[in-house]
Amino acid sequence: MATETSALKVPWWVRGDTNAFFGFGVNVLVNVLTLTALCLGVVRLSEHDVFHAILPALGIALVVGNVYYTFLARRLARRENRTDVTALPYGPSVPHMFIVIFVIMLPVYLKTQDATKAWKAGLAWAFIIGVIVLIGAFVGPYIRRYAPRAALLGTLAGISITFISMLPAARMWNLAWVALPVFALLLIGLLTDTKLPGNFPIGLAALLLGTAIGWIGGAMDGNAVSTAAHEVGFALPGVHLNLLFSGLSDVAPLLATAIPLGVYNFTEGMSNVESAAAAGDNYNLRSVLLADGAGAIIGSALGSPFPPAVYVGHPGWKKAGGGNGYSMATGIVIAVLCFLSMFGLLGALFPMPAIVPILLYIGLLIGAQAFQFTPRAHAAAVIAALVPNIAQWATGQIDNSLAAAGTTAAKVGENALEGNGVVYSGLLTLGQGAILAGLVFGSIVAFVIDKRFVHAAVFAACGSLLSFVGLIHAEKIAWNAAGPVALGYLFIAVVCGLFALTRPAPRVPEPDEIELDRAHGAAPAVAADPEPTAAAEPTAAADPEPTQAAAPTATAADPEPAPAA
Repeated sequence: MATETSALKVPWWVRGDTNAFFGFGVNVLVNVLTLTALCLGVVRLSEHDVFHAILPALGIALVVGNVYYTFLARRLARRENRTDVTALPYGPSVPHMFIVIFVIMLPVYLKTQDATKAWKAGLAWAFIIGVIVLIGAFVGPYIRRYAPRAALLGTLAGISITFISMLPAARMWNLAWVALPVFALLLIGLLTDTKLPGNFPIGLAALLLGTAIGWIGGAMDGNAVSTAAHEVGFALPGVHLNLLFSGLSDVAPLLATAIPLGVYNFTEGMSNVESAAAAGDNYNLRSVLLADGAGAIIGSALGSPFPPAVYVGHPGWKKAGGGNGYSMATGIVIAVLCFLSMFGLLGALFPMPAIVPILLYIGLLIGAQAFQFTPRAHAAAVIAALVPNIAQWATGQIDNSLAAAGTTAAKVGENALEGNGVVYSGLLTLGQGAILAGLVFGSIVAFVIDKRFVHAAVFAACGSLLSFVGLIHAEKIAWNAAGPVALGYLFIAVVCGLFALTRPAPRVPEPDEIELDRAHGAAPAVAADPEPTAAAEPTAAADPEPTQAAAPTATAADPEPAPAA
């Protein structure tokens, strides 16, 4: 087997990489266009700082990160002796780019009217995020091992449905006559086996179709193109340690958001790795989180306040036929565009409604995966994991609407909001630390369904502790930050503990659940891999990191099976 594995030749590019490249490339393109507009329009950074410092720094992070994930994909392919491994997608974290702009940089700018000070705060915040993710690299694998897959994939689906899908969907229906034909073409090309003549890349065809409709229909502005063309120029990143250290000198106010969002980052990364495992590619979580943490730290030193991360969407690019080449190609092309200051021009050339349908497609895939690759009995747990993310998204929409009207929820008053059917305070509490809260809540529900009340009690106790210190269900980290919520979780732990005393027999998994875990939870063992794997599955993953164990197929080597997923 070892000789066979070492002889395997993994292709650098397969036919499906072309589709995945145009799809994922457009995805990252949208996000970089968005963060560029936020820097220029919200924080009022100069074009020189954005195009000659921030974007080139981001370009370096993207090319290095995507090349690294291509390496991981090729290593996994050789280890498991197969050529259908899909690389993990990597780019600027979408939730974080809004958070760093509106929660960190904008308040500093409004207070000081100094965009450079706002930039310094953003760099310091990104650095702290990176450090926390590095710490999470050593904690995350154990969380992944014991958390039910319904909770991991459910909370990821919550992010995908709300923060990844809803804004693109709104922009699509804003110019539906441009976006919907693009979306239809993507659905036909990526969700069916239908091919275009000459196997023309469906992602490129969709972008060209939407662009043509937009320009012919008069939705675009030719003057904007000529203006943006003057911004094109060559720029390489420099080291901005002076700005970073200056921002870190006033680090205390940043910790309140950086700590929970750093936890968010490594929890999201953990969910994305679980999502890839469910699709058949079982990556080493520690390797992924170390790369994400290092990317944030290096990017902040070079001048980028936007932490990069593994993206939601691996199953979508796998379904599109992507291998290991699409990720590296995306990183290189986006980096070149950053170095050439092309994003102003691209934003003027391509209609946004022609670009964003790819994000809605990814949202559909991730939402569906949460139900397809978890036991049917755990469907309620998936919904439970979704709910905090929906609450977080809803409060963001409420806050933005009130801000546009020149007021806030506090000024309007809780009674007035509730009188109009808006339970703002409850949504706000539910949505704080949403991804971690979803993981805890979804795990409790899944373990209750399985009648594993001890495990449910443990997760409830963790929820109580996290609420008490403010990592979930609280607006800031503090002692007794969300005392009533902590008490509620503690009561759940007590109730579950009492039911555990009756020693109920765990729920018997259905046959398709065992097959589901075998098919998507672990890859076949490879004798050439000298490192020990999880004992809970006879076909344990060849990846040296312990994977989520499956109780129904536990072996005698593990007398206490890990919780079922």
